[in-house]
Amino acid sequence: MKKIKVGIIGAGGYGGCGAIEILIEHPNVKLCALMAKHETGKPISDIYPHLKGFCDLMVYEPSDPNCPDDFDVVLYSTPDGVGQNNAKKWLDKGIKVIDYSGDFRFNNPETYKNYAERIGKAQDHASPELLSKTVYGLAELHRDEIKKASIVGNPGCFAVSCILGLAPAIKGALIDFSSIICDAKTGVSGAGKTPKPTFHYPARYDAMNAYKVSGHQHVFEIERELGIVAGKEIKITFTPHVVPLTRGILSTIYGNLTGSKAINYILDTYRNFYKGSKFVRVFGPETALTSTDVRGSNFCNLSINVDERTGKLIVVSLIDNLMKGQAGSAVQNMNIMFGLDETTGLLKVGRFP
Repeated sequence: MKKIKVGIIGAGGYGGCGAIEILIEHPNVKLCALMAKHETGKPISDIYPHLKGFCDLMVYEPSDPNCPDDFDVVLYSTPDGVGQNNAKKWLDKGIKVIDYSGDFRFNNPETYKNYAERIGKAQDHASPELLSKTVYGLAELHRDEIKKASIVGNPGCFAVSCILGLAPAIKGALIDFSSIICDAKTGVSGAGKTPKPTFHYPARYDAMNAYKVSGHQHVFEIERELGIVAGKEIKITFTPHVVPLTRGILSTIYGNLTGSKAINYILDTYRNFYKGSKFVRVFGPETALTSTDVRGSNFCNLSINVDERTGKLIVVSLIDNLMKGQAGSAVQNMNIMFGLDETTGLLKVGRFP
């Protein structure tokens, strides 16, 4: 089979490095070019020495005329605002695009602008004509659309965790939709590679904090996706926290049960919903799960629990924010877009301890 030719923009960041780690072992991929705004003009293995001998490609400025540009797909592992200004030139050449940021998670300019205001970029979308063509890249809910897509907007990491944790309960009408609370914790790598004072080691070590309380940008996509599953508008309470670990997201999700409180019935509902989804694993309350169970993997582990005393469903959803929350989802979407089994290059055990 002809190999998929891949270019990565933003290769020097954590998400770009994660994609490289996956793709150098992918049997159907040829990694053709690495591009970045910083740390250019040297091999990627000079930036990340663990890649030495596995990937020694030069990192180019995207505008460098010597940079290869013959790709089948481009991955944008870049901050908000980059992909929307540049994706069209690739699409016009017939090259597919997968964007890690929020630039292509929404299908209309108004919703995008509301999202942009949440991240402090109150601006119109630079390529609004592309928004009607983009597909939300959560494979477990949108496989059929992703298969036909030329441009995919990767989901936010918190959104992956919360949507996968809630979708079966919403579809099965197991809970009161107005009672949903998502309490989510992330490791510091979720803030990216660019240094920030609040993520300096002395400020972050042994420190936990909530942030963007009642105002996180991922709420837009969580509510939209759950609303699609429910067939009606859904609003949730969502509070994110940063905790002192490098990678991982743990979301504890609560909802008032509307019907049966039988744990076996609820477990069956979840397992049936994810029957064809190899990257979602459903566990009962007898199994204690930790973030290390999914570290370095593309899996989402779901622990399903019922508090009979309060009549609440409690779902604990665990992902690696750099894998299922970022690079792993991007490669999973790439596989689907090019007609491969979505697990290709991704079906790997996590790293424990």
